[in-house]
Amino acid sequence: MVPAREKWSGCLIGQCLGDALGAPLEGRDPHSCANYVARVLRAASPSAAIKAAAAHLPPSEPPLGQYTDDSQLARELMLSYDACGAFEAPDYAERLGALFRADRVVRAGRATQEVGQRIAGGMAYEKVAIPAPSAGNSSAMRAAPIGLFYYDDAAKLIAAARDQSRVTHQDARCAAGAVAIAGAVALAMRPRPLVIESFLSQLAEWVRQIDQSVAFDVYQLSAWVSLSPEAAATFMVRARLCPGSSTEWRGVSSYVVTSVLWSLYCFLRTPEDYLETIYTAIAAGGDVDTTAAMAGAMSGAHLGLPHLPAAWTPHLTDRGQWGAAELIALAERCYTRKHAAPT
Repeated sequence: MVPAREKWSGCLIGQCLGDALGAPLEGRDPHSCANYVARVLRAASPSAAIKAAAAHLPPSEPPLGQYTDDSQLARELMLSYDACGAFEAPDYAERLGALFRADRVVRAGRATQEVGQRIAGGMAYEKVAIPAPSAGNSSAMRAAPIGLFYYDDAAKLIAAARDQSRVTHQDARCAAGAVAIAGAVALAMRPRPLVIESFLSQLAEWVRQIDQSVAFDVYQLSAWVSLSPEAAATFMVRARLCPGSSTEWRGVSSYVVTSVLWSLYCFLRTPEDYLETIYTAIAAGGDVDTTAAMAGAMSGAHLGLPHLPAAWTPHLTDRGQWGAAELIALAERCYTRKHAAPT
C-alpha cells in the first residue's frame, strides 16, 4: 500500500523535533536529562519551555527549537533525492561538503566533522570515510529518509542505507545501524496495528544482510522492549550493549549499536505517543539529540504529521532557515517525486 503523504512529512518533522528537544542536553548525565524532561518539557507549554531552557543554558547555546547535524544531514538526503530521484552518493557527499564549507553544521561529531571537512577541502568522497573499528552513529542518525524512498523495495533500501553509510564510515556495524533505522521507518509506515515481534523479526532479517551480530541484537530487543526505561537501561548494561558502562547506566553513547537499540526501544515502547517516545529517549541521558531524532523519525512516520505536537513545530529552525513549513514542503516534494507516474 502507498503510505499517506502525511507520513513523509511526519517522519522529517518528527526527526527534527526530537533532535531539537534533545539538543540542549546532549552528553548530559541521566539524572540531569530526566530532570529536564520532568521540569521543562512535561511541565510547560512550548513557549514556557523555551524560556525555562534558556534560563538553564549558557548564552552560547542555540535556542530550544534548533536542530543539529543529525537532522541537517537527513534533510540533505531528502534534498538529494528531490534533485536526483534516487540516492546518489556523489550528489549527497557534495551536499555534505557544501554544508561544511558554509560552516552551517551544528554540533557535528568528530568523525562526521572530519569527513565533512575532507570533502569540503576537495577530497573524493570515496576516500574520506573513517575506517573500522570506529563505529559511531552518524550513518544511522541520518538514514530515516532512506526508509521513505525505498519502503516498497527492501533490496534498494538495504543498498542505499549501506551506500550512504560508506560516505562517512567503513565499519559494517554503521551500515547495519543505518539499515535498522531506514527499515524501521519503512515498517512503521505500514497500516496499524504495529506488532512488535513481527516488526523486529523483519527488521533483523534486513540487518542480517549487512551484519549478523547487529541483527541478533535487534531481534533480541523483543525480549526486553516491555521493560521500564530503568530496567531496560540496566539490561543493556548487563548484556554488554553499552561499551564503557560496565557497572551502571551512564546514558546512551554514540556507539551505533547502543543508540540504535535505544531508539528502537523508545519507539516500540510507546508507538502511539510521539512525545512519550521523545521523553523516554531524552531522559536516558547521553547522546540524546541523536536517539530522540531517530526515535522521532520512526514515530512521525508511523503516526503522520497531524498526530505530532503542533504547538512545537513552529519553533523548529536551522539558524533562522529551514523551519517547519520548508521541511514539510520538502517532504511533500519527495513524496510526489516517488509516486509520480513514470513517463
